[in-house]
Amino acid sequence: MSPSGKGLLAHGPRRRRGAPPIEYSLLLTATLCLLALGAVMVFSASSARALLADQGGDGAEYLKRTVIFAAIGLLALRLAAVRGLRLARVATPPLVVVSLLLLAAVLIPGVGRTVNGAQRWLGAGMLQFQPSELAKIAVVLYGAHLLSARPGRTRTLRGLAPLLAVVGLSLALIATEPDLGTAVVLCIAVGSLLLCAGVRLRTLAPVLGAVGLIAVCVIAANPYQQERLTGFLHGSSDPHGAGYQSRQATIAVGSGGLTGLGLGESVQKASYLPEAHTDMIAAVLGEETGFAGMAVLIGLLGMFGYAGLRAAHRARDRYSKLLAAGLTSLILGQAAVNLFAVLGLAPLTGVPLPLVSYGGTSLVVTLFSAGLILNVARGRTAVAAGSKQARRSSSRGGGAASPARLSAIEGGATSRRRLTSHDASGDSGRRHGRTRRAGDRRRRRAAR
Repeated sequence: MSPSGKGLLAHGPRRRRGAPPIEYSLLLTATLCLLALGAVMVFSASSARALLADQGGDGAEYLKRTVIFAAIGLLALRLAAVRGLRLARVATPPLVVVSLLLLAAVLIPGVGRTVNGAQRWLGAGMLQFQPSELAKIAVVLYGAHLLSARPGRTRTLRGLAPLLAVVGLSLALIATEPDLGTAVVLCIAVGSLLLCAGVRLRTLAPVLGAVGLIAVCVIAANPYQQERLTGFLHGSSDPHGAGYQSRQATIAVGSGGLTGLGLGESVQKASYLPEAHTDMIAAVLGEETGFAGMAVLIGLLGMFGYAGLRAAHRARDRYSKLLAAGLTSLILGQAAVNLFAVLGLAPLTGVPLPLVSYGGTSLVVTLFSAGLILNVARGRTAVAAGSKQARRSSSRGGGAASPARLSAIEGGATSRRRLTSHDASGDSGRRHGRTRRAGDRRRRRAAR
């Protein structure tokens, strides 16, 4: 073989090893495509209403804000994709404390801002911040950290008590705002995380019963949530009241047909569909791009979910597996809740469509979460191991190996290499010795 041929063969595997895994490429492609689709649809859904409401105002105001938040979110994605796992694991405890304090601050009169009957925001103007978005990712990070450090916690409710206490307190504060949509999304993410960690359904049965009972009590005590549930169950009986928004969303999606009315041609977004650029942006997408556009949207979300779960399956350590599975479930669960509400398959919840709806806090937090999943997909771990044996040990144990453990592993590996080298040299000498003796016998026979 020519030297050039050897060079090509030598460089081929090196390029393949340096290329990112398929799940990394799929995840990044789906994230950027959803982000671009969201920017287009936010401009289309908000421009007409901004011009009509302000009588000649800036129709691109929400698009400009989306671009600014997207730029911040992409920086967060880049940071998380490069070194996010180690930073996330170190920052998890203070992040949980801060998120709970912010959730409590929202409920203080004069501190939290009330919009459409819900007190969910801090700040003012473009700098409004929604603490529940931060609380969702904080709870998932805490769950992955706790369940990976001590896998035996999954066997009993007593072992899960610290995680369930944080989840319960977060849900109580979020439901008080009230924001049952975010509470449902958080329950989906935590439930998926627990199942991926190996918790049995019979272990979770008492928790599920308690959550269901509390949810019924919260709905019974909140007339606003009762109206939304009534609008879902009996929307046709009150089309101008409780069932108005759901009915308008169904009309918008049905009007799109196969290929839609065309970008910017939606009728429902101008005067009929409330919150067209946030919760109901999928309805505008269905009206303007039809079934084809909705298929593209669902396909991109499916690509994101497949890549995220594949990254979790192929992760090197338990923490990375649980983190990727939990964050993927969080984003897909929120997308499912939003789309089901738009299509009339679930009550309206008020949660945005990830990466597509307008919302600064949601966009930045979702992009940061996608960056953490990209970090896992690239093969990074939150544990710095000194050898392959240490990485295998941390993967099985779910945590970092101690320095003494690493030294023992490395010392054992060195001893094995020396022993193998010594045995190999002895075997080589014995083989060569047998070969020489056989040759001598043949020469003596020939001389006779």
